[in-house]
Amino acid sequence: MNKTLGPWNTISLGLMVFAFFLGAGNLIFPPLAGLLAGENLGLAILGFLLTAVGLPLLALLAIAKAGGGLTELTRLLPKPVGRAISLMIYFVLVPGFGIPRTCLVAYELGFAPFFDEPSQLILFVYSAFYFFAALALVLRRDGLLDSVGKVITPVLIICIGVLGYFVFVTPFSTQIPVASGDYAIAPITTGFLEGYNTMDALAALMFGVLMTDALREKGINDKKSIMRYLSIASVIAALGLSLFYVVLFNLGVTASGLAPGAQNGGEIIVPYVAHWFGTQGQFLLTAIVTLACFTTAVGGISAFSSYIEKNSRLAYKHVAIGAALVCAIVANVGLTQLLGFSIPILVGVYPIAMALIALNLASSYFKQPRQAFGLVVAVATIFGVLDGAKTAGLDMSMFRVLPGFDLGLAWALPTLIAFVIALLMPAKQTNEAPIGERVTES
Repeated sequence: MNKTLGPWNTISLGLMVFAFFLGAGNLIFPPLAGLLAGENLGLAILGFLLTAVGLPLLALLAIAKAGGGLTELTRLLPKPVGRAISLMIYFVLVPGFGIPRTCLVAYELGFAPFFDEPSQLILFVYSAFYFFAALALVLRRDGLLDSVGKVITPVLIICIGVLGYFVFVTPFSTQIPVASGDYAIAPITTGFLEGYNTMDALAALMFGVLMTDALREKGINDKKSIMRYLSIASVIAALGLSLFYVVLFNLGVTASGLAPGAQNGGEIIVPYVAHWFGTQGQFLLTAIVTLACFTTAVGGISAFSSYIEKNSRLAYKHVAIGAALVCAIVANVGLTQLLGFSIPILVGVYPIAMALIALNLASSYFKQPRQAFGLVVAVATIFGVLDGAKTAGLDMSMFRVLPGFDLGLAWALPTLIAFVIALLMPAKQTNEAPIGERVTES
């Protein structure tokens, strides 16, 4: 018998998803973007929210419609292709650099400031403890909704609320700086591309399996109910993220003169909190950063382990232990090096993720769904690789004729054209039921 989810459990599911999203990239990119955007703050926020909130929301809705995670989203691609894309996204987000980045941000913003000269040994000990603690929760896979959604996230929200109060009521500076760099030329597009760095659209594809698993643990099994509850939780998470980003963008734009030469948002947040709260304020910052990053690490390792378990003979426990160990090792590379390596890969992978999201949301409109998925994903992959190679510093000037190439959006127009062609493909003469009438296993 299918059960219903009460209001508190529904809110807790949304809070759990919000906490899983709220990680390293959400903390270190918006403050710097706000500072650089200056007078163009509103346009920059709009562009940023399109990719950092809009895309994850659409991804979660696509997952709700498909009834599962990446396995269901890639179901109409050839199985080897679908599995390769899924593995690529999971490896980018978890052992590659997504989850190690959460540890590094928690360390550099929340722990290292307590030391005059933090050493590599301190980072090693911190990362070992961080991932050991994350692993302890990951292995309690049946209790993620209760431990994250009902306990950790409410504490995190209270801490963010305190910071937000000071940002808007007592800003560091009322002098709004002049927009600089690309934010002075194309603030919406620059904000749009900056939103890539949060990894949230990719994370949404990964966390879908945790959401469906959490619902099934509560007795929600039919696809219609799963879609309804996932949709509600997605909206809750999107609203929370939007408010959080607005706080951090405004923190950055009102921090002019506080952190000259800042290279990332962390270098703005730390002196901002120290200015208003003194040395005790570091404890508030430590609480926000650690809880935000830690919940993302728990969710990422758990989702990765669940996917590998379902698609191999490896046990969840063994995969989780191995993933936590690799993440701890990668975290010792250092934040600056990890960011430099990760951004070109994100630029290359994001178009594939966006293509999958759009294809699943529009799946019932394709008369040849398998051919549509294959065409659009292929085009997004080819041009996404070009954008990634350009971001990595390779000489790709021969492709400058492509619209949007200089902005890192060479994939956009070709992928849109492929999508329209896919919609216009005539139906085959077959007895196969339209895709919208098929039952998707979840």
